[in-house]
Amino acid sequence: MTVPTVEFVSDGGTVTAVTAAPGTTAMRAATGAGVQGIVGECGGQMMCSTCHVYVQPDRLEELPEMEPDEDEMLDLTAAPRRPESRLSCQIVLDEQLDGLRLTMPSHQV
Repeated sequence: MTVPTVEFVSDGGTVTAVTAAPGTTAMRAATGAGVQGIVGECGGQMMCSTCHVYVQPDRLEELPEMEPDEDEMLDLTAAPRRPESRLSCQIVLDEQLDGLRLTMPSHQV
C-alpha cells in the first residue's frame, strides 16, 4: 500500500511535502505537519473556508464531486475562488492521490 504524499505550495512558491495515512484529509495532514497557510479554523466541519486550496487542474477529476455545502462555502473564501478551488477538509487522501499538489491562496482570513 502506498502512503500518499501531498505537496502544499505556498503563495510564495515554497513546497512542503507531507505524507499522511490513507483516510486523512488534506487539511488534517497540513495542520498536523505545521504547514503555514492552511488554518482549518473549524477543525474540518466545513464551517469556515479557512482550508481553501487550489488543486492542480490536471488532477481535479480524481477528486470526488463537490457536495453542495462545499460549493456554498467556497463562495465565502477570503481569496478569490477559481474553478480548481476546493476545501482541503473535503479531500480525503488515498494512494490514488499520491503526489497531489495543492496550492494555497495568498490569505485565508
